[in-house]
Amino acid sequence: MAKKKFYAVAVGRECGIFTDWPTAEKQVKGFPAARFKSFPSEKQAEEWLENPVYASKKKSAEKKDKPENLYGAEPGEIIIFTDGGALNNPGPGGYGVVIVADGVLRELSGGFCLTTNNRMEMMAAIVALTEVQGCDKRIKLFSDSSYLVNGIMKGWVNKWQNNGWKKSDGMEVSNIDLWTQLIELKKNLDVTFCWVKGHAGNEGNERCDRLAVVAAKQSPQKLDVEYERTVNNS
Repeated sequence: MAKKKFYAVAVGRECGIFTDWPTAEKQVKGFPAARFKSFPSEKQAEEWLENPVYASKKKSAEKKDKPENLYGAEPGEIIIFTDGGALNNPGPGGYGVVIVADGVLRELSGGFCLTTNNRMEMMAAIVALTEVQGCDKRIKLFSDSSYLVNGIMKGWVNKWQNNGWKKSDGMEVSNIDLWTQLIELKKNLDVTFCWVKGHAGNEGNERCDRLAVVAAKQSPQKLDVEYERTVNNS
């Protein structure tokens, strides 16, 4: 009798643990950048889903070592993926960050007990840019938040700031505290914000999404002070 296997799908049509290959195969077959692996126990599958990386293969002795081209990072540049969200929006929230620099990958995440989707998308970018302060390399930051990317790249935030943090309709801009932090953080960085479609098989985006969801579901105790102040005063 064949031993039972557990199939962990980290990136696919539906993510999770499956107990039969035909069902798992439906989630990954033909799916761009699918990431999955089989395990002899459910516990091992769950542990891998928390950090879905593959063991590196030994390189042939004849081949010269080359730095990993992780997530498409080119020599001399830093690649960042960010994502964030809040359960039930507003609600418990989390953010996830993946930073690739010099062939080294770092992951960061955190959560707040009450916040919003937009604030967590912005917080992810703030955490990421804080980590790379003082760097003189070209930086590409990928986010699936049009609110964040357009706010920076289309110059909305500069117009709002010049207009006393008022929108064209005279209403006050939301999340001024976070926009202000982003403006300061990117001043001395060569950073471009790039939009990427969410939940579309992009490996970096999918990983950040998972980090953010896990952080939000872990009953975070940290306060998003400015958001709660705004809510309490409304």
